[in-house]
Amino acid sequence: MFNIQFPKHQQQTIAVKLKPSSERMLLQSAHPWIYSDSIDSINREGQTGDIAILFRQKTNKIMGVGLYDPETPIKIKMLHYYSGAKIDKPFLEKLIQNAFALRKPLLKTQTNSYRLIFGENDGFPNLIVDVYAQVAVIQLHSKIWIPYLETISELIIEITKCSTLVLRLNRYMLTMNNVPFHDGQVLYGTLDNEVVIFKEHGILFSANVIKGHKTGYFLDHRENRRRVGALSKGKTMLDVFAYAGGFSVHALAGGAKEVTSVDISKQALDLAKENAKLNKFSGKHVTIAGDAFEILDELRKKRKQFDIVVIDPPSFVNNEAGIDIALKKYRQLARLGAALVAPKGYLVLASCSSRVSAEQFFSEVQREVYASPHKSFKLLEHTFHDIDHPVTFKEGAYLKCGYYKREK
Repeated sequence: MFNIQFPKHQQQTIAVKLKPSSERMLLQSAHPWIYSDSIDSINREGQTGDIAILFRQKTNKIMGVGLYDPETPIKIKMLHYYSGAKIDKPFLEKLIQNAFALRKPLLKTQTNSYRLIFGENDGFPNLIVDVYAQVAVIQLHSKIWIPYLETISELIIEITKCSTLVLRLNRYMLTMNNVPFHDGQVLYGTLDNEVVIFKEHGILFSANVIKGHKTGYFLDHRENRRRVGALSKGKTMLDVFAYAGGFSVHALAGGAKEVTSVDISKQALDLAKENAKLNKFSGKHVTIAGDAFEILDELRKKRKQFDIVVIDPPSFVNNEAGIDIALKKYRQLARLGAALVAPKGYLVLASCSSRVSAEQFFSEVQREVYASPHKSFKLLEHTFHDIDHPVTFKEGAYLKCGYYKREK
């Protein structure tokens, strides 16, 4: 059935008690992460992927079950709360079936690409699964899932009916020792071409599932791309941090008369051009490679204006110390973007920085947008995650997007 022999692991069970304050917090929030400094005692030293059963301090009642990860600061990744549970095929099958049911409405929208498993938010900490047409891609962020990978793979094939299953390793996993897999490994089926064509609301795109960034494409902005496409007929559009051209392609397919895609990577812009060519369009597609901040400033100095300006930067912050710098960059982008919006035009500002809250982001960028000299902007809407990126705990939220219209 599979193209490889999965390693066999014998999971052990370890008993864990948390410090009283951490126990109270877990009972209140059902948080998926247990840090090392929250642990009061462990009956023995476990191995990666062992089953950790959490017991109450005073009553010894079971308060949850997780997977043990001694190689990271988050020592236990939680899978079940408030009682015991057997982490077996039926348990995992129920989780995946629940996740698939949540995504089913997307399959009725001329879409065959979706995130099947969104890590902790779907009950699978440190595990991502994206589906592109008939190809499913598993991305591992931790070795805790290696003992369960064969079972999870069987379930993904059964539930999604995919014909090919690919394994990707994130950057952390690529640095780890004793990982019995390699990045881009085809676990099941065949892959004649590492570039897979898929549909998003009827628009065609491509994902390099072997060498592409993460699983090959960014699916999270799907609904925002559709919205921009619906606004684009007969308009000019600027797509900043365009990457593979998600917003650009939707705009062109939506009837935009000219789209300008900006990204620091010429390779990404080449991919954006190829994605555009997969679809019918009559508008002009211009690409500019370079630093987005510098290009925006140059366009401002030339008094260029666009009917739609979309700014979707990468995450600017990796830790708490970088939040202020990230907010400064968001303010700068909002200021530059607002200056480029034509009368009656639209400004779309997005953030994927999980450490910057939606409240912080919207507050900072709106101040800049509303302060734009000689321009009047109105907030139309705030949007967040599409349905295949559900949020079940605070840290699981990262995507936020604001739509602003220039009134005059």
